[in-house]
Amino acid sequence: MSPKAPKEEIKKTKPVSAQTSVNTKTNHKTDISEPDKTQTSPKSKKEHKPRTTGQKVLLWVLALLFIFIAAGVGVFVYFAFFRPSPEDAANGNYPDFPDPIYSLLTGEEISDASLNQKPTFCVQIPNGNDGGRPQAGLNQAAVVFEAIAERGITRFAAIFQNPTVGAIGPIRSLRSYYLDWDTPFDCTIVHAGGSDEALADLRRSGQRDLDESNTYMWRENNSGRMWNNLFTSPANLAQFNETKGYNTSSPKVFPRLTPEDVDNIITERDTCAEGEDCINIIDTVRLQFGASPTFNTVYKYDPETNKYLRSYASGEPHVSYECPANLPEPNTKTQCGEPVQLTPSVVVAMVVQERPDYDGYHEKITTIGTGPATIFQNGQVIEGSWTKSSQTSQIIFRNANGDNIQFTPGQVWIAAIPQTGRIEY
Repeated sequence: MSPKAPKEEIKKTKPVSAQTSVNTKTNHKTDISEPDKTQTSPKSKKEHKPRTTGQKVLLWVLALLFIFIAAGVGVFVYFAFFRPSPEDAANGNYPDFPDPIYSLLTGEEISDASLNQKPTFCVQIPNGNDGGRPQAGLNQAAVVFEAIAERGITRFAAIFQNPTVGAIGPIRSLRSYYLDWDTPFDCTIVHAGGSDEALADLRRSGQRDLDESNTYMWRENNSGRMWNNLFTSPANLAQFNETKGYNTSSPKVFPRLTPEDVDNIITERDTCAEGEDCINIIDTVRLQFGASPTFNTVYKYDPETNKYLRSYASGEPHVSYECPANLPEPNTKTQCGEPVQLTPSVVVAMVVQERPDYDGYHEKITTIGTGPATIFQNGQVIEGSWTKSSQTSQIIFRNANGDNIQFTPGQVWIAAIPQTGRIEY
């Protein structure tokens, strides 16, 4: 880049478009080939000497020096912060600009950081053989809590943020322990009635509440679901938000590993040399809620996807419909294609104190306190504990050393196993 000439020199060398000039006071033209007696005497004007060759060379040297310094800074920044590893470079993998943005709730990459503030929903979903299966949209839940609702039958509290399916459900009633697990996620509680205790607690807490509604839910008829036929959709939930002014949520989330952390863990696991203290891959996990095999579950680890294929103890895969978002109030069994198997990235078995409630029908589960927990992720097992200090606080999962456990990105499935249940792996 050539140096910029001083202002005076630019005036001296400015080209003239005609051989006449205009006197702004008299507004008449003057022949500039003849001296203008009204102008200042040449003696009073400052003489401008042309630059010497040495001065021009110095300016060129300074300009080049500036360019070299700027280039050096750029190279330093690249190698210090953005240079890919040799392995990445060999595979053609280069960093994206800007850096990836991750969901605080799932740990997965998202397109816009504002998605982390979108409203959350906690939907109560049944798991019975009386029309509850297959569910819809359950595969898009960020976190799923599973616990016995009544008579050994499990039910789910599924936490959603930014789902893209056309149907979520079925929707069933609320229990107090589900409410305790839902509350830290700052979500709208989506349910169809509930136990007296749960409904009273929900009203008292003043939380966002969407009970059974003809406006934001629909009944799926002629599908054999019997009373488990109440559904909603992300579009309906968004409409509910708009009418209530629920524009954001601030969920208390579980700490997450980054995708790079997971890659390092798996690489270390799979490259363990013979004779070292290697970690064995846990490929099968069995969780027993009670004596009935109908609601006990089996998880098979898939190293290709780093996920756990969820099935019932009978061997039947647990599947859920993914209804297209453009279908208004779809019939899950006729318009949503084949359901797909649920594959959480993390499986947590937290042992809870449980007993029948005063009515002898519902369950009473301890949610505030502490207990053992077993976490399965990345093909590994972590023995630890869970702690929850209040309804509004999030559960803290710790390993045997007392360190907080970071979950692998993806869906977290948390099973509340009674003290009489079993965890096998």
